[in-house]
Amino acid sequence: MRIIQVQSPGLLTTVQDLGREGFGPLGVFSVRRSRPNLSTNRKPIGSQSRKCSGPGNDAARRRIPFSARRHNRVNRLGFGATLDGARLDLWKSTEVSPDQTLRVGSTQSGARCYISVHGGIAVKPFLGSASTHLLSGLGGYEGRALRKGDVLQINDEVTSFRKKTIAPQALEQLAPRKVLRVTPGPQSEWFPESSLRAFCENTYRVAEESNRMGLRLEGQPIARESNSEMITEGVSLGAVQITASGLPIILFVEQQTTGGYPKIANVISADLHSLGQLRPRDDIRFEQVGWEAARSLLLQQEQLLASDGLIVG
Repeated sequence: MRIIQVQSPGLLTTVQDLGREGFGPLGVFSVRRSRPNLSTNRKPIGSQSRKCSGPGNDAARRRIPFSARRHNRVNRLGFGATLDGARLDLWKSTEVSPDQTLRVGSTQSGARCYISVHGGIAVKPFLGSASTHLLSGLGGYEGRALRKGDVLQINDEVTSFRKKTIAPQALEQLAPRKVLRVTPGPQSEWFPESSLRAFCENTYRVAEESNRMGLRLEGQPIARESNSEMITEGVSLGAVQITASGLPIILFVEQQTTGGYPKIANVISADLHSLGQLRPRDDIRFEQVGWEAARSLLLQQEQLLASDGLIVG
């Protein structure tokens, strides 16, 4: 039986795939870079990844011994991944022999890394996905983060091992951004022109109170035309709400389904992957783009992720 045994789970490690389209997508972008050539309308059950969240430290390294020959691709941003002490190259598939141990260290940049397991982790799908939804305790491995001693079964391989790596030019185009591009929100007209300009000119810092529901930002408050209340309405991933204090919250992967704060903007789909790599105390800015530009950027990204030139070797 092929298994992965968790010896040290780190701060927060979960089972994820491309997510639940229509049910609040989780971890779509970075998983797709570690499992390239997968379109968003495909649910790769049997192609799951383990997502490890930073910051991590030497006393809380993730240690994963393998009981059977596997090959895996480690997608990391500043995480020092090693296999039996030997450093693993970034964005390359690696063949793993039985009883070897993979360690994922602390982060120097970015907030999360992905370990993509060939064949996939064998968990029961929920709503068509293997992704873990921590808030509801559903999906993934028992609906929770991994713990010391957990044993993950691995599905049988569907193809033989072949060394693969992501093309450097593709990684450059797909690198996380600290300037997030946004389109106008449903209530953008509630804000005076001076506030809309300030929103894009100011630098904001990700607050310590941020979580998977929302990224709270610290900085210059945004003034509204009036303090009138709005009727609660549906919200989307990446929506930028302005709270009563005037400070923004970016709704993240486990966001509520409705909200009553006005939404000044929405992070474009092509930049949603950058939200997943933001850490507390990171500084970000916003750049407004038009609807056609947002659509064009997403199409370019989708074409790159599905292109033959994404993988070399």
